[in-house]
Amino acid sequence: MHNHAYVERLVNLLDPTGNTIFNMSAAEAIEQVGSGDAQKVRGIDGQFALLHRDGKRIRMARSIGRPMRYFLAKLIDGPCLVVAERIDEIAAWLKQAGLDDQFHPSYTRMVPAHHIVELALVGCPDPNPTLTRYFDPQRNCLGTDLNQIGKAYIGALTEECSKWLDGINGANPQAPIGVMFSGGVDSGTLLLVLYHVMRQKGLNLSRLKAFTLSATDETDPEQLSPDAQQAARFLDDVDLSMFLEVVDVPKSSLDYVEAIRITEDYKPLDIQSATMGIALCRAIRKQYPDWMFLADGDGGDENLKDYPIEENPELTIRSVLNNQMLYHEGWGVHAIKHSLTYSGGQSRGHVRTSAPARHFGFSGFSPFALPNVIEVAEGIPFIELTEWDHGKLYNLKGEVARRGVEAITGITMPVFEKRRFQHGVVDRQSFDDVFPTDELAYRTAFAEIFGATR
Repeated sequence: MHNHAYVERLVNLLDPTGNTIFNMSAAEAIEQVGSGDAQKVRGIDGQFALLHRDGKRIRMARSIGRPMRYFLAKLIDGPCLVVAERIDEIAAWLKQAGLDDQFHPSYTRMVPAHHIVELALVGCPDPNPTLTRYFDPQRNCLGTDLNQIGKAYIGALTEECSKWLDGINGANPQAPIGVMFSGGVDSGTLLLVLYHVMRQKGLNLSRLKAFTLSATDETDPEQLSPDAQQAARFLDDVDLSMFLEVVDVPKSSLDYVEAIRITEDYKPLDIQSATMGIALCRAIRKQYPDWMFLADGDGGDENLKDYPIEENPELTIRSVLNNQMLYHEGWGVHAIKHSLTYSGGQSRGHVRTSAPARHFGFSGFSPFALPNVIEVAEGIPFIELTEWDHGKLYNLKGEVARRGVEAITGITMPVFEKRRFQHGVVDRQSFDDVFPTDELAYRTAFAEIFGATR
């Protein structure tokens, strides 16, 4: 009798240039992940998806800002782990290797943000991965003074933006900086912080631009979108209108099926947002073929828990305020409703922003989604400040951001009523013309793209 020795194989398709790490080299960060030490992985400052191999042991970790998927294939000689950012990248490699008969999109797994995933490549049967949380921010540790909360929150955002700009300037001191801008609280905060930091560093402010999307009806091409009007008003109020560039696209170019293909997901709100992001990224790329750096305000709503609870029958204000990072991670990796294929919360949903940017060749940056910024937000005593009142909760983000921006930059920021990105690009009738109201339509489109064709 012969003992069969399994031969394990790892295929790492992750693009190393997709990481934005501020405080160490990529090699050092990979070693931190390889240590399996949660504190060491938490010490990685930036936006990343990292993998370390030590023999048969694989460790992976990511932040919200970058997706990371894996698939375990079976070879005669042993297991083969394929790791990539996207489902279609895994599928393409398996097809090339003659293993596509093993593939289905639902067999891929998403590394959940803020966790170290450890796998052992030991053959059949494959053991389940172990998950170790590396980011566990202390909740409710700040006082109730909104001025101090705002200063701490926007201060953390400013620090991360400063590091990002330093990295860009070190490689290309003349590279332009774009902001996906609606004039809302998050994109407005981000633009003002970047303006402030660039001015402090003595950088060329003409490099900065606020891109605002307006999808026009072909029958009325002069009509500006709600976001374009709001963006102009915002920048007029702070005397920075010279940074605004309204990007006009025809309403007919908005294609939610394309967004499903690019994001590889089907959740209606995320697909609607991604549809607009795709239109904006495509138009910027057409106008500026060499543009690289594009920042966005994604994550600000999650941090300050600013979603209409009434629209989700599964949520109450108590579940939102009592559960750590509910909007960032969903119900948690050990919950029944946690999706192994998709993770949960913004850990899943951030593809609405990251996938369009990557598809069109941009280096995206989402500072609100960085752990150092989330950590401050989680320290806010939401229950004490809101007393379980929905209205107080929804007003909190604008107050925190406005006070923080003024404390850090000296600029008094206008705050407008909340509106989702997808709702500001077109009028209500046009929105209803573009997007189905039934979630089944999104799921059906996804199945046609990723099921029947593979």
